[in-house]
Amino acid sequence: MSQQTLTFHVHGMHCNACVLMTESELGDLPNITNVKSSLATHSVQVTGDFGDKTIEQIAADLTIPLKPHGYTVSVERHVQVKKWSEFKIAVPVAIGFAILFVILQKVGLVNLVGSGNVTYGTAFVIGIIASLSSCMAVVGGLLLSMSATFAKEGDKVRPQLMFHGGRLVSFFILGGVIGAIGSAFTLNASATFILSLVIGLVMLILGINLLDTFHWAKKLQPSMPKFISKHAHRVSKFNHTFTPLLVGVVTFFLPCGFTQSMQLYTLTTGSFLTGGLTMLAFALGTLPVLALLSFSSFSIKNSSKSGIFFKTAGLVVILFALFNLINSLVVIGLIPPFFNF
Repeated sequence: MSQQTLTFHVHGMHCNACVLMTESELGDLPNITNVKSSLATHSVQVTGDFGDKTIEQIAADLTIPLKPHGYTVSVERHVQVKKWSEFKIAVPVAIGFAILFVILQKVGLVNLVGSGNVTYGTAFVIGIIASLSSCMAVVGGLLLSMSATFAKEGDKVRPQLMFHGGRLVSFFILGGVIGAIGSAFTLNASATFILSLVIGLVMLILGINLLDTFHWAKKLQPSMPKFISKHAHRVSKFNHTFTPLLVGVVTFFLPCGFTQSMQLYTLTTGSFLTGGLTMLAFALGTLPVLALLSFSSFSIKNSSKSGIFFKTAGLVVILFALFNLINSLVVIGLIPPFFNF
């Protein structure tokens, strides 16, 4: 058995979830003994027995399990083309959303952003954006992997219901636990402000990453420790009656920056109920797309208009981040009120 270590370029990587996804999928191949992906260089290093295949044939083989998730492996580096023209559509749409947001605030129909607070409406909208972003690639991959495992036995509906039910319940309970932990550490005004500032900055980085234009921001995005994420991802490979329920639970610990920003916020609530409802609202926002993914091959990532969508979503997330950063500064008294909502 002849082992080789080769490095390939990966097209389609956007965040830390992509690192976990590529390592997990390629690591499951029978002839691969070690895989290490890099978001900084958009590359993957693989060690295994490739026989007499050429490096181009190996790249094609590695692409097969990754293609459904929107990745391709190549020998040569893919030149990223920055499509600035997509902003011509994305900017007006995002501005339209901002105007609608202000109108809804004025008439009192919805309160998406309060004074320094992330409300349930905000969490729900962020959940919708997160479900369509590359940050949810791992959750979608878990769902598809689990679905394929149970579909072989002709069981399609029950696992899906258990997955989504387990996810919603666990997000409420675990979000509540984080909120309760926050109550044990009484945060003064300065500590609350600092944490709110961190949340706003995390959201800002996520928004910039969604624009897919400024690649330096990818290095700044926080992530769940890889050993936790890897163990969480492998749960989907088990074929057990309660596996779908467990997979739904572990999605709480996967490397999605949007999820982590909401988890940070729940810590500031100091309340089991508020923290639980915030995470539940976020999970409900992700539900429609994940439910659609359960019964189809839906993926906005592979759409010809995905660039426009992600740039629009990125601008909207940046708006949310700026609103919350400004409101946090207002609450602590550093600046006068900007918005009279």
